[in-house]
Amino acid sequence: MSHNERDMHDEADDSEPEMLAADDALEEIEGGDADGDDVAMDSGDENDDNEELVLVNDSIAYFDQHKDSVFAIAQHPKFPALVATGGSEGDADNAPGKGYVIDTSAAADRPLLPASYSSDPSAASQPQSTELTPLFAIDGHTDSINALAFTLPNGDFLVSGGLDGRMRVYGVAIGGGRVDFKFVGESQEVPEINWLAPCPGRDYPNTIALGASDGSVWVLSIDPSADAANPIQIVQSFFGHTAACTAGTWTADGNLLATVSEDSSLQVWDVWGVAAGRGLVPGGAQALLSMTGDDQRFEVPGGLYSVAVSPGGTLVAVGGAGGVIKVVTLPRLTGAQAAGTAGGKSAKQKGAAPRGAAASSGSAAAEPAAFGTILASLEVQSDGVETLAFAPPPLTLLAAGSVDGSIAVFDVTRSFALRRHIQKAHEDFSVVKVEWVKSAPASLTGGAAGVGGPAQWLLTSSGMDGVVRRWDLRKNVVPDKPGDNGMVKEWRGHRGDGEGGGVLGFVQGDTGERVVTAGDDGVVLVFEA
Repeated sequence: MSHNERDMHDEADDSEPEMLAADDALEEIEGGDADGDDVAMDSGDENDDNEELVLVNDSIAYFDQHKDSVFAIAQHPKFPALVATGGSEGDADNAPGKGYVIDTSAAADRPLLPASYSSDPSAASQPQSTELTPLFAIDGHTDSINALAFTLPNGDFLVSGGLDGRMRVYGVAIGGGRVDFKFVGESQEVPEINWLAPCPGRDYPNTIALGASDGSVWVLSIDPSADAANPIQIVQSFFGHTAACTAGTWTADGNLLATVSEDSSLQVWDVWGVAAGRGLVPGGAQALLSMTGDDQRFEVPGGLYSVAVSPGGTLVAVGGAGGVIKVVTLPRLTGAQAAGTAGGKSAKQKGAAPRGAAASSGSAAAEPAAFGTILASLEVQSDGVETLAFAPPPLTLLAAGSVDGSIAVFDVTRSFALRRHIQKAHEDFSVVKVEWVKSAPASLTGGAAGVGGPAQWLLTSSGMDGVVRRWDLRKNVVPDKPGDNGMVKEWRGHRGDGEGGGVLGFVQGDTGERVVTAGDDGVVLVFEA
């Protein structure tokens, strides 16, 4: 054996594995099941191979042409079957925005699917959800469509807002069994648009407000007939926020616009000068009411992210980080426009009487109420309040949805006492939206065709768990039954459960008979109530 061969042999010997000693080989290794029995290597459930995957899909129709998350959804005010959805063309950071308009009436005669159906192909005979096709595609955005709205009161225009800062407007023509969309114009005043809110005031038709990432707030009017070359006109621009403007809403009469920001401020803008005509706005100020964290009573560390105005327009609620909700009074301006304005012009332009002078006219609505008082500071929920909604009359309730997965309902007339706290409304996933059903359908009230009655106590919510639920606040909670929390209906179909399939928004019309969702999984689903 040569020297080299010996070296190779020695290396081979060194590489042999160490043998287990005889005593060690006899050592018993503890294990097995709870009874001490050995567990076979192939010890799974004998039925595992035959396990049936059960998917849940309660939808009667779906739309799946979005290539990424559906961030925005809007519903036509007169023809609720027309729904616009918006998102991006793909999951890239610079993917262009894309939106669609769909007609959900195509699913009108479809039966409701069973609560669950098998993924087994042999179950193909079961009723399937109707696939919807787009009526119109919304293009032209170079970044995601982040907000959508139809103008009020008649839905004459569809407006899209994008993370590219563009606001694009399309004319909507409905008649003769057709729906036509025509591009009207575009405005770009801000870096990114966070939200759009159509003005509900009938004296200010086709007016839209937007909030931007730079904190600015803009009010624009759309009227191609007045100036075809410049169909979008700036009515007002406001710069009271020092950080991103996160949410905004109008009073029901369209006179005031309330906005909130990440800088923890609330601004209430006197857009049309109605409050100024009554002497309620400080000289030279843009805002009727400005509340910031400099006032420790109003301080909300972490910022404000939701806002709602009561139906009567005398209360504004804001929600923010840490589960904090503040409720502030607003002046009663109902009737002021009729008394002091005409044709959309401000009361100041018409020579309105100074504050207090209108009281002699005998109009109770003309007397301004005290405003700017913090009526309540609530902190029931443990994380950010993402959504707020006042109930329609005659109810006097305020609902709040939180990142902690809970919904809290407060009674306005009882010093905002907590009426219900649904702590696991959407398990441990964020509540994205809460909205009250405004009126009951005629089929439930015995009214004439198309005429319904007031729907009391019904609240709809959606969350990042991918589920939409409806709650009846009349239902008494049984203390010894934690699951009995007032839920009367739930709809499933989105992926959810932390897998990128949360419900980022929904529309339900006035009656709540049909719920249409915007899914983080890129799917739009239609549910029948």
